[in-house]
Amino acid sequence: MKKFAMVFIAILAICAGLAYGSNQLTKSTGDSGNKVLNLYNWGDYIDPNLLTKFQKETGYHVNVDTFDSNEAMYTKVQQGGTNYDLTVPSDYMVQKMKADHLLVPLDKSKLTGLNNYGASFMNKSFDPGNKYSIPYFWGTLGIIYNDQDVKPGSLEHWNQLWSKKYRNDIMLIDSARDIMGFSLISMGHSVNATNSREMIAAKDKLNRLSPNVKAVVADEIKMYMAEGEAPVAVDWSGEATEMMSQNAHLHYVVPTEGSNMWFDNLVIPKTAKHYKAIYAFLNFMSKPENAAQNARYIGYSTPNTAAFKLLPKKVREDKQFYPPQKVIDKLQVYRNLSAQKVQQYNDLYLEFKMNK
Repeated sequence: MKKFAMVFIAILAICAGLAYGSNQLTKSTGDSGNKVLNLYNWGDYIDPNLLTKFQKETGYHVNVDTFDSNEAMYTKVQQGGTNYDLTVPSDYMVQKMKADHLLVPLDKSKLTGLNNYGASFMNKSFDPGNKYSIPYFWGTLGIIYNDQDVKPGSLEHWNQLWSKKYRNDIMLIDSARDIMGFSLISMGHSVNATNSREMIAAKDKLNRLSPNVKAVVADEIKMYMAEGEAPVAVDWSGEATEMMSQNAHLHYVVPTEGSNMWFDNLVIPKTAKHYKAIYAFLNFMSKPENAAQNARYIGYSTPNTAAFKLLPKKVREDKQFYPPQKVIDKLQVYRNLSAQKVQQYNDLYLEFKMNK
């Protein structure tokens, strides 16, 4: 009997240990019950104070996991095994995830505040009717220049980058679609060109830009420009805000002939489980006061026009990041291209970099 009791106690101990381990594992993956929201986001891409505010208002705890590229996010969602309730893909990736059946359609009957978003930022080609996505932030690709080296107003067109006066002066963000894209625009073509002759011509024109290119770099471009390592750069508006906050001599320009207009968007991946928390969060982030707070923290452009009205006048009137409608009308959004065309863009871009 004593032996049986000892065995029984041992079994209970093992069960307790397994239960504890399971609980710890659940906590580590962010699925600790129904009062949670598992957000898969870019790094430092939401005001932490908003997460605290959301938790206090709703009782839902937000677990945040981060990614550093659309492709990394896509792969993790596609593989499954995660409990992400919301993620934040860019425009073309929304289209790809939708085509690959990785997204859950929005239940708009549970959404409030959609009318706070401007018509210019809704119903885009990557998600007609916003069936799957709500815009989170938007921005552009443009030119950053240092007024200690470049006269203000003298650099407003893509073709001016080819001027001999910028020899060895330009830094480019390391992005195939973006660099090929501005070359295509400079020739009057679409950033979504699939005609091989147009694509090759854009690469050949980039080859002629090579003498002016000081470096092709990734995130470190922000540090280099802030420290005055180059007079000119081609980069995204969001990156430009960070540079400019560190160096008052830097300015950002969207060329008048057009550029890329990018969107990051909130979507529900197929891994979602906590739907009450999901819609509570989407509605919370759609409130003008919360969207405005987030825009002030992140520094990117908000698509929430009701929130835009709450931003400081200096921000609202900054045409570098909130360009007039006539400029917006010329901006192009990337489409998800076939794997073959994406590879062709990457191959041509690599040829250009090797030529550099």
